[in-house]
Amino acid sequence: MLAQFLIFSILSFSTHFSVSASEALSIYEVLRSHGLPMGLLPKDVKDFRYDDSGRFEVYLDQACNAKFENELHYDRNVSGTLTYGQIAGLSGISAQDLFLWFPVKGIRVDIPSSGLIYFDVGVVFKQFSVSLFETPRDCLAVQPPDLQDGKFIAETVSKSLSGKLRYQLDQEDFTRVVS
Repeated sequence: MLAQFLIFSILSFSTHFSVSASEALSIYEVLRSHGLPMGLLPKDVKDFRYDDSGRFEVYLDQACNAKFENELHYDRNVSGTLTYGQIAGLSGISAQDLFLWFPVKGIRVDIPSSGLIYFDVGVVFKQFSVSLFETPRDCLAVQPPDLQDGKFIAETVSKSLSGKLRYQLDQEDFTRVVS
């Protein structure tokens, strides 16, 4: 009787283990099950967490950029909340447009599908063809800019302001000499 119980317990455990293992989804399958294209995240996701509330966190080995119609930047950690057809409260993804980078705050697709996907970059929704995001892209590693607490930006603005001021002063001097 004890032997039968042990065999039954071992079989039950191994069956439960294999069912649990087969139920484990990749982040790409989680996106697909929420009506979103798998290519919203790059290849080579290192790890991810997803809970019943829809909250997810994705971990990459390093920050990287992927090229679509525009370039997307992925931080090492990407997070947000999934509901069917959209990601809200998104952080860790930025989209480039005309040399400027905008944080992507949310992503949504139309239900039923119009073939378009919308990226909320704060002031507008950028729209793209969903087909661009059907498969995960290669992502090229990038180093974050060396801002040193804003020093780089401050120096750049300072140089451009002094150049503009110098030009204005030169123009005033030229006008006085000619007059």
